[in-house]
Amino acid sequence: MTTSKPTNARQLGELMCTVTKQVLWSPSHNELICRVGSGQATYHRFDPGSRQHQITYGARMIEAKHRPETARGWLSGREIQQRGYFDGQLSPLNLLAHTCCHEFAHLLQHNAGKRFRGSVHNPHFYRILDGLHADGQANATKAALRDLAARHGLPISDDGFELPDPGSERTHWAVGDTVTFAAGGGEKEGEILRVNRKTCTVKGTGPSRGVRYRVPLQLLRNTSA
Repeated sequence: MTTSKPTNARQLGELMCTVTKQVLWSPSHNELICRVGSGQATYHRFDPGSRQHQITYGARMIEAKHRPETARGWLSGREIQQRGYFDGQLSPLNLLAHTCCHEFAHLLQHNAGKRFRGSVHNPHFYRILDGLHADGQANATKAALRDLAARHGLPISDDGFELPDPGSERTHWAVGDTVTFAAGGGEKEGEILRVNRKTCTVKGTGPSRGVRYRVPLQLLRNTSA
């Protein structure tokens, strides 16, 4: 099933914030500020000065998780498939609910003193994330997000994506194609140097000149004439 990107991504992000606070958060975890950003960047941050946690959900991330060709390129999509969360099914609702759990797991990881520079998605993080799914909090998050979105007239599809075959995706690309793709929280431009089985090697152009990237096929956008 193909799902078009929503025009109300910011509103959906606000609902994700509401559900995160109502279902997952407890005042014992310090103060939590939840906000919606305009880009793709989605993250947890802790301010030691104010002792405030902040979770940001990117509006463009929400849009991307409504499209099968971009959804599985996100870490949250790989986690759902590889760790069997929500029975391994990728759908917009599962992806957004899991994103809430993923970022909240970082909050719990920080409070436990197990988040380190260069070691963020470590075994302790995944023990926390596995626990959120095993103890029912992930399903509660999904149900709350589904119901809240429906009440606001913003239903989120729970139909599983029909994912494109990587082999057929590879035939769409050729050396020399000019492309755009998301990397490092922003949009990059480049030219394909090599087409691999699941990725393309891309040399950056414009502001990214001099940098090489290994980009998953599903994250590439063709800008060639």
